Amino acid sequence: MSTAAVAEHGTSHDDHGSGHGHTSTGLSNNKLAMWLFLGSECLLFGGLISTYMLYRGRHVKGPGPDQVFSIPYTSVSSFVLLMSSLTMVLAVAEAQKRNIDKAKLWMTVTAVLGATFVGGQVFEFTEFYRKGLGYTTSLFGSSFYTLTGFHGVHVTAGIIMLMATVGMLKSNKVPGDKAEVIELVGLYWHFVDIVWILIFTLVYLIPA
Repeated sequence: MSTAAVAEHGTSHDDHGSGHGHTSTGLSNNKLAMWLFLGSECLLFGGLISTYMLYRGRHVKGPGPDQVFSIPYTSVSSFVLLMSSLTMVLAVAEAQKRNIDKAKLWMTVTAVLGATFVGGQVFEFTEFYRKGLGYTTSLFGSSFYTLTGFHGVHVTAGIIMLMATVGMLKSNKVPGDKAEVIELVGLYWHFVDIVWILIFTLVYLIPA
């Protein structure tokens, strides 16, 4: 086989390899799957938010939003979660520069901030319960706990994803491109942050 033929064969093989795992949109299959998953989550959260907006004024048998919410406290908790989005951006940026050690550090910081937010949410729930707002107290209570609790579960899942990824990076067991894996985790994390901004605005800041 001539040198030209070998070169042509190699080029053809490389072109085929570079296109492997990507869709016609230019996104990798993994990224497309993540975007589709997040799209379905948008519909789910949209339904929960709509339900809360419908029932938030129905609290005849228990306290209402203005009697239990502490805007300053929740604002601080929200700020912590927003800062975790910034640290996740830094993690992705370091991963794209192949500084995996720094990426692991920022991912760990992100997980700690996320855990702080979840801990604050648990404390907030206990305070609401102490003030008489249980899950079955009223339609307001059930819709509020369902919405915010479901979001808290998503944040917790994100923390697990972050620490699992850090663990796999340390043991060098990450399948595929490390930067892309970190970016996928980042997409999920930014999603839960954006959803919380919407929840915080509609649930806490806009009066019933």
